Amino acid sequence: MCIFNLAKKSHMKTRIQQCIIICLFCLNASSQNNSRKPILDPANKEGSAIKSAEFTLKCAGEITTPSADLKWRPGLITKCIGKEHSFPEEELIKKMKAEKTALKLASSQNKYSAIEKAAGNITPIVGTNFLGNTNNGGSPMDNSIAISDGGWIVSVANTTIEYDDENGTNAYFNTITSFFNDNSISSVCDPVVIYDSGADRFIFFAQECSGASGNSFLLICFSKSNNPNDGWWKYKLTGNPLNNSKWFDYPKLAVSTNELYISGNLFSNSPGSVFSTAVLYQIQKTNGFTGGTFNYQYWTGMTGSPFTVLPLSNGQQGNYGPGCYLVSTIPGGGNTVKLYDLTDDMSAANEQLNYYSVPTTSYAPAGDASQLGTTCLLDNGDCRTLSGFYLNGTIHFVFHSDIGGGWNGINYNRLNVNTKTNQSTKFGFAGDSDYSYPSVCSYATSAMDAAVMIGFGRCGANMYPEVRVAHCDNNLNWSSSVLIKSSASYVTYTSTSKERWGDYTGITRRHNSTRPSVWASGMYGTSNKLWNTWVAEVHDNDIYAELNENSFNRTEMKLYPNPVIDNFTLEFNLDQKTDLQIDIKDMNGKLIKQLYKGFGNVGGNVFSFNKANLSEGIYFLVISNQNNIIKNEKISIHN
Repeated sequence: MCIFNLAKKSHMKTRIQQCIIICLFCLNASSQNNSRKPILDPANKEGSAIKSAEFTLKCAGEITTPSADLKWRPGLITKCIGKEHSFPEEELIKKMKAEKTALKLASSQNKYSAIEKAAGNITPIVGTNFLGNTNNGGSPMDNSIAISDGGWIVSVANTTIEYDDENGTNAYFNTITSFFNDNSISSVCDPVVIYDSGADRFIFFAQECSGASGNSFLLICFSKSNNPNDGWWKYKLTGNPLNNSKWFDYPKLAVSTNELYISGNLFSNSPGSVFSTAVLYQIQKTNGFTGGTFNYQYWTGMTGSPFTVLPLSNGQQGNYGPGCYLVSTIPGGGNTVKLYDLTDDMSAANEQLNYYSVPTTSYAPAGDASQLGTTCLLDNGDCRTLSGFYLNGTIHFVFHSDIGGGWNGINYNRLNVNTKTNQSTKFGFAGDSDYSYPSVCSYATSAMDAAVMIGFGRCGANMYPEVRVAHCDNNLNWSSSVLIKSSASYVTYTSTSKERWGDYTGITRRHNSTRPSVWASGMYGTSNKLWNTWVAEVHDNDIYAELNENSFNRTEMKLYPNPVIDNFTLEFNLDQKTDLQIDIKDMNGKLIKQLYKGFGNVGGNVFSFNKANLSEGIYFLVISNQNNIIKNEKISIHN
């Protein structure tokens, strides 16, 4: 087991300062919107996993990020092409995909009349957008993105890291090897960055990628504040926890109220790299944010033998816990989803990692994607879980799968942890193009609303690779997809027959935005046939987003309690006597009930209403004047 010492001993003054920081951090964390995770009935579990002993890990030092010469974007680039592995059902999947690809190539394009089915009222709108991490000699770029409540964006891709503000002004760019500054690390890949909204901090991960157990490390960095320019604390953890000639790959990250989770797959040494087992690291995170020593343990031997298991953070502001949920799909396809419940924090001592099999609609891999202007295909990979989150009793997750005729589309799922049932819906354009490598985040102002935004890549014989986004509302109605960034050319790095398209891509929620807002990062092709990434803010055309509020002052309006259990009260001030109509409308703008029609008086107005027979859900309380909407508030009805 590799344990590393602090770079230098701290003086008493520094230790006192750290203690103060810890106290402030704990106070801040305790004030966040944390929710308790429902406990699944262990009597119904189908198995569990093997827990390790508990270990400690010391901080490996500080990372300061001084301003660099951004015009020249300095840094030694190490070429990093996707690694080859052997995993369960690999040969069967390759055969299945080859057959479906051949059928697609043999058929004429636009054979089907189907188009994207758009039933929702929300249309994504691309706001601020700009160049992200540029080509670094690697394919795929494995891009990931996070944004803090302070508005700082951290964007990573394969071997580089950068910071940008919300206007796209770049404050820092460097290679990850230079950023981490450890002479024993010569090659990195598979970076992931997340924002812990409960702690108001970033967590950044990358792995050493030599494919050898003796040099397999997990590089973990905790930001000192919600501004990455303030610096980081760094840790280096072994990627061979069983000390049995295995190395770590395919990382996924999540946080709960008290812990950080890093999952991955363990492979035997190259050449060959045969899959051995999935692994989950369970880390006490608080000391990581202060540069202290933290405790951790790991889990292996998971029932169900998952390949790439996804831990899940909370989908909106704050965290949940103790423990966390995880989900996994079958790479070669199937009709079940693997659900895992980590029952408690590691401090509980009796925590379990329990397994449940959840039935779902059948899914299977599709063929690879064509590109305009070349016979070089884009590899669509398989059906492993790519992205997800947990919110209000539901796990939201996405992957891509066959939507008909061997064409790839988005497979979006909502798994109810209490009933262990799963809803799935597919989205794409069979016969025209492939939709692949989706990522998902919550797009709602209430935990009762299940609406999401999903970013993804799209490509076909009539187009170059594209970055796109689509909205799926509370009732599983899809918008049409919207273009974020098109390519200048097809992409080919290492082969004229098939090119890697991705392991994952990124989308993240801006948690403290006054209205839903997300940031996406995706890959597009440059004129020299290589990948770059593009970063974009995405919001919507919500029919209640832009309002005429001449008669109202937003700070003078109150709606309480919200959520509503029985009665609720509306208070507001008017500058002049005004005709008013107060309505309850659903998420699609349909009138549900008229609450009031008459005059509003100058000064304070107070209205009290009863929820009556309104069903549980999210509604709009809309105040209008002569058919002009002058105020609205989302209202959550609980039964």
